[in-house]
Amino acid sequence: MLLSGKIVIITGIGPGMGRKLALEAAKAGAKVTLAARTKDYVESVAREIDDAGGAAVAVTGDVSKQKDCQRIVDAAIDEFGRIDGLVNSAYGAGPFVPFEESDLDDWRKAMDVTLFGSLQMIKSVLPHMKAAGGGSIVNVSTMETRKPLPAHGGYAVPKSALAGATRQLAVELGKYHIRVNTAVMGWMWGAPVEGYINGMATQLGTTPEAMIAGIAQNIPLGHIPPDQECGKTILALLSDYTSQVTGASIEINGGEYVSL
Repeated sequence: MLLSGKIVIITGIGPGMGRKLALEAAKAGAKVTLAARTKDYVESVAREIDDAGGAAVAVTGDVSKQKDCQRIVDAAIDEFGRIDGLVNSAYGAGPFVPFEESDLDDWRKAMDVTLFGSLQMIKSVLPHMKAAGGGSIVNVSTMETRKPLPAHGGYAVPKSALAGATRQLAVELGKYHIRVNTAVMGWMWGAPVEGYINGMATQLGTTPEAMIAGIAQNIPLGHIPPDQECGKTILALLSDYTSQVTGASIEINGGEYVSL
């Protein structure tokens, strides 16, 4: 299996790609430590993995708090003994309002989660990855860093900063055989996007089918990529098959990036 014997931490476990990524990582042979702020939800995903014959630990925590980051890492070490991979999927966004109407304190809070939360997680896993002789870190980003949308600055700007941190850390941590890459997501079909499209269709007086068709026409593969399939690319970045890939930004958006 792709991740057989790997020990992986995934932050930001939610009903979208986070859950799918956790399930697929376990299916690929990884033992996973799952982190999120919602206790009941992250524990339910861990139970799904356990019930399917995998191995998972659920930790409730807020990555904007250093002590929570350390607690997540400590749980992985206590349960599995080492750490091979980290996926920074937790993010903050704040209100989606135009810049001139925004409160920059909301942007700072988003930065605390998306950027500094990810950096704190990396700081916490670093001693363990060095001791293990290497590891793989994947920072989850968004195509909005290439294609800005009005009123989305509180989400996209912290993600842009995280992409810069990826390149910086790839240079600094390569000597420890620790790889750091960015996964750039576009539209992903799953519960969150389905809910968004249904709500917007009602608001705009159209149908979900019409909205989906409008989005898909800008994607070379002709459909909104399923979040489960997008997550599998992250698994590839965690695996030994990408042992020579670091500092990269991998486009996982059905080719929409090339049609901008």
